[in-house]
Amino acid sequence: MSAFAETMFLTFKVAFVTTIILLFIGIALAYFVANMKSRFRAVLEAVISMPLVLPPSVLGFYLLVAFSPRNFFGAFLDEVFDVRLVFTFEGLIIGSVLFSLPFMVHPIQSGFASLSGSLREAAATLGVGKMRTLFCVLLPNMKSSILTGTVLTFAHTVGEFGVVLMIGGSIPGQTKVASISIYQEVESLNYAAAHEYAFTLFIITFALLLAVYIINHKFFSTSSVI
Repeated sequence: MSAFAETMFLTFKVAFVTTIILLFIGIALAYFVANMKSRFRAVLEAVISMPLVLPPSVLGFYLLVAFSPRNFFGAFLDEVFDVRLVFTFEGLIIGSVLFSLPFMVHPIQSGFASLSGSLREAAATLGVGKMRTLFCVLLPNMKSSILTGTVLTFAHTVGEFGVVLMIGGSIPGQTKVASISIYQEVESLNYAAAHEYAFTLFIITFALLLAVYIINHKFFSTSSVI
């Protein structure tokens, strides 16, 4: 496998695994926040949204410090579970999950907020439990929001740089993703190789976003006709 193919494969592997993990976390967290009545809801929403405004290098730095075997948490993982997260694929996934969290949670939370309260009332009248209502009534009526969150998360993870560089470094085949390769190729004045990576990411992310807009447009057009 060529260096280009290896890097692109790893890039999309990280994005795919991150998206799958966040799909489950995002649905649960968005449902919890959407139905939260506590005064601490604003605090939780602020924490979830922080990656949108926080410099990626800041999050990456603190993850690097936390996971380092020289510090308490990293040493605990190493000694008790024999797990090291610094400069590993697993650490890359954790960093990506944290950094892409709002891109999954926000669209799904908006989807929950847009649902009519009559759906829950009808389900409750029929004696349907909360979990069954969630999976059989609510989620099927917000496919567009779930699709948007999934694609945005995947596309955002593909383009990550600061977090993955800090926590993963640049180990070929393990942590060296496309965004890092672009930076290194530009540093080496190898613009042809940088263009190969950049153009591939540009085409794929554009195609993903275009597909979402087309699907959503068809979905809303069909719903309006019905």
